[in-house]
Amino acid sequence: MNGTLKLAVIGVGALGRHHARILSEMEGVELIAVADPNEKQGRSVAESCGCNWTNDYRTLIKSVDAVSVVVPTFLHKQVGGDFLSKDVPVLMEKPLAGNVEDGEALVRLADEHSIPLQVGHIERFNPAFQEIADWTGEPKYIRTERVSPYAFRSMDIGVVHDLMIHDIELCLSLTQEMPTRVEAFGASLVGGREDAVQARLYFPNGCIADLTVNRVSPTPSRNIQCWSETGCATADLTTRIVKKFSPTPMMQSGQFPFDLAQSGERTIDELKTQVFGTFIEPQEVQASNDDALTAELTSFIDAVRHRHRPIVNGRDALAALRVAETVLECVESHCWDGTKEGRVGPSALLKFYSADSADGSDSAAA
Repeated sequence: MNGTLKLAVIGVGALGRHHARILSEMEGVELIAVADPNEKQGRSVAESCGCNWTNDYRTLIKSVDAVSVVVPTFLHKQVGGDFLSKDVPVLMEKPLAGNVEDGEALVRLADEHSIPLQVGHIERFNPAFQEIADWTGEPKYIRTERVSPYAFRSMDIGVVHDLMIHDIELCLSLTQEMPTRVEAFGASLVGGREDAVQARLYFPNGCIADLTVNRVSPTPSRNIQCWSETGCATADLTTRIVKKFSPTPMMQSGQFPFDLAQSGERTIDELKTQVFGTFIEPQEVQASNDDALTAELTSFIDAVRHRHRPIVNGRDALAALRVAETVLECVESHCWDGTKEGRVGPSALLKFYSADSADGSDSAAA
């Protein structure tokens, strides 16, 4: 497609309004409208972006070259399907859908109509992650942590689809494999769905990934650590500080601090000062501060214009969704007392407190 592309944003809440802002400023793109059932919110965003507002996204289907869909997860299949079935490329905010079956339907529509379906796994566009991915090589251990205060949004999904889906997709991207085994447990902390989950993924190449998420944390944190034959790298995905630790030529030649200490060739005090520098080379990199959402939207526009496979396409997102579903199955079946006759699932603790409150027991406080 040459010339100006006409786009619309469906859903302009906390995240969608930023999609609209960036697209309205993008060269070669005309944001013709935003769609949102909330008239006040919709008109406000439309006015600031210099476009029209509608409360019915279906009126835009014949007027756009592509859309960014940023609606609640339970609406993804319906809204995305309406556009894909009419040959309109879609950028779908993550997760792809609320379940694997709906995700499969969206991917099938994109394939049948031979049009781009990109999914908003924005961390793939985070320069700090890209720094790790380029440096690491084949990973053998991955550790992620993603925690945040309770935002009272995305309440139609739990923390696995809300936060962990990001890190699942990053792990699949790094390993280029699907896990052969998944272990997980989690808990609801404030009611509703699961809020904190710990998962371990086992991959065919021997890599193990430990994923921690919690959306009821007093402070936010987003980190990833990756071990490989290249060394170890850690990245703060918020500050974008990347730290790399790799073996020096001395280590690679087989001269190890432990052996030198045992042989007495060097003193312990001497070796203590040489671990980092002589044997292990530390590096610290400040990754680019380029905006990841802008990079994501630019990538989508490029895929639409040239009709090529998006960097994070529907099949990538569907694979992450499959793993997420397995994690949720583990969370739902976890036996807190070691038996199915005991407490089972993420709501076990809250049910325990509720039962104590109902019968006047003080056991929970004790």
